[in-house]
Amino acid sequence: MDKNNSVDVLIIGGGPAGCSCALYTARSSLNTLILDKNPDAGALAITSKIANYPGTPGRLSGEQLLQQMRNQALEYGARYLQTQVYGIDVSSENKVVYTPDGVFSGKTLVLATGAMGRTSFLEGEEQYLGQGVSYCATCDAAFFKGQDVAVYGENQEAIDEALVLTKFASTVHWVAKRSPSKSLKGVSQLEQLNNVRLWKRGKIKAIFGDGSGVTGIDIKLNSDELRIPVQGVFIYSSGSKPITDFLHGQVNLDQSGGVSVDAHMMTSVPGIWAIGDIRNTPYKQAVVACSDGCIAAMAIDKYLNQRESIQVDWVHQ
Repeated sequence: MDKNNSVDVLIIGGGPAGCSCALYTARSSLNTLILDKNPDAGALAITSKIANYPGTPGRLSGEQLLQQMRNQALEYGARYLQTQVYGIDVSSENKVVYTPDGVFSGKTLVLATGAMGRTSFLEGEEQYLGQGVSYCATCDAAFFKGQDVAVYGENQEAIDEALVLTKFASTVHWVAKRSPSKSLKGVSQLEQLNNVRLWKRGKIKAIFGDGSGVTGIDIKLNSDELRIPVQGVFIYSSGSKPITDFLHGQVNLDQSGGVSVDAHMMTSVPGIWAIGDIRNTPYKQAVVACSDGCIAAMAIDKYLNQRESIQVDWVHQ
């Protein structure tokens, strides 16, 4: 293994949790590497305006805030690589992570991959997952440029992701089981766009396709059933689900599907921490994710340096 692929702290995920953790570990002179699937994805990256993050201007976008967090971590020595993690091996003292860009090893591993749309068990959903069915428009929208897609859901996540899709898709069929609340940001904007078709009080009954992937959906609209040709289906009907598929059962999850941690954010496996929305806490806010990252980083510093107490990161004058 290349020595540059072996680090003290290996962080999977470049959101607020991962970047905050990297900032603190890098400041503690720990060799830190962030592996991030997509810097433009994630709950914070797609937020158009941040109004409740302490110390930030009111007009700062989530993307801008995240870029500042990332840059700050890099300024203190952390490294960043955009790549997809598809597996890990935690059987040895050093934790191993597998990506298309190489194999990476860390004395400690931090899980900060966040959450995505929760499976709603529609007919054909599992069959076509990754072949037209997606839970992340910011990740996959570009694959559907000039094509017809469906968005299922009427929550804020569905609205935000539908707006992303309108920049790429020829037509966005917005299927909402209930009339979307006018209080949600972006509803009026979506309804006024020429390439959006809103199916109010509609329910997707099935997703169908062929060897090439999704080709359409069947929806029930009042007493009528319609078949709509689409090449992509983006599902946001049941909230979010922690992204844990790459763990392959090697780390304990709780009853809600989040990664189980102790008060220091360490998981069931010594040397592995989990922070942010992957824990599936009810408080999915950037400031909470950053707090997780800070707690984990201080615990990691103590773990690697065998300190008896936590080293503070500030100096009293």
